[in-house]
Amino acid sequence: MPEPEIDAVVFDVLGTLVDESAGIRAGIRALDPSLDDAGTERLLSLWQQHIEREQRRILDGDRPYLPSDVLDREAAQLVADVAGVGDPAAVAALALSGRRLPPWPDTVAGLARLAERFPLIGLSNASRTALLALNAHAGLRWHQALSAEDARTYKPDPAVYRLAVTVSGRAPERLLMVAAHAWDLRGAQGLGLRTAYVARPVGDPPASSDRFDLYADGLADLAGQLGTAHGLSG
Repeated sequence: MPEPEIDAVVFDVLGTLVDESAGIRAGIRALDPSLDDAGTERLLSLWQQHIEREQRRILDGDRPYLPSDVLDREAAQLVADVAGVGDPAAVAALALSGRRLPPWPDTVAGLARLAERFPLIGLSNASRTALLALNAHAGLRWHQALSAEDARTYKPDPAVYRLAVTVSGRAPERLLMVAAHAWDLRGAQGLGLRTAYVARPVGDPPASSDRFDLYADGLADLAGQLGTAHGLSG
């Protein structure tokens, strides 16, 4: 059976392979155990909105590039201020919660299965240091893990996807970008990568106008599709 017409698989990490919300939520609960579920979710939303807003400001040129560690510390301080927690050690611990993210149930086995057939490249907006820690914590298997910090910007800037193209030494259309975020896949498409959407409980589902090469309900499904594909659609 012919191999699929790709030479390497590139994975988004946050949200696609690890449950980012669960990790941050656990950090918020440790910061203030008295919080009820609604209060915890409000602070989680505050964290997420800060990260999204500041990454967008950097992408728009309204703020100089800063690695994810700095944005996480800002988000942690913001959450702590709203929660009324002033202990610097507790705030510092919360800032590191983005490095202690649980993998989705199918992640570790799915990566191992795919790694038998393809080189696997992680491509994350997390800083180099954060990526190392979260890879180790979640038990993620890579042949190469790349941080957007190396491009001094954030996805969906084309420069981040270009990191994977450069490392692979292959043409963009020989790489398959896998993500649970349609915006991430659109960014990869812009540079010519093939795309695979993997559904997760969190993420950014495809719009009706999106046309990705593969759609999967998990990594086992994705591995199965890649194992039986004769080639991806153009």
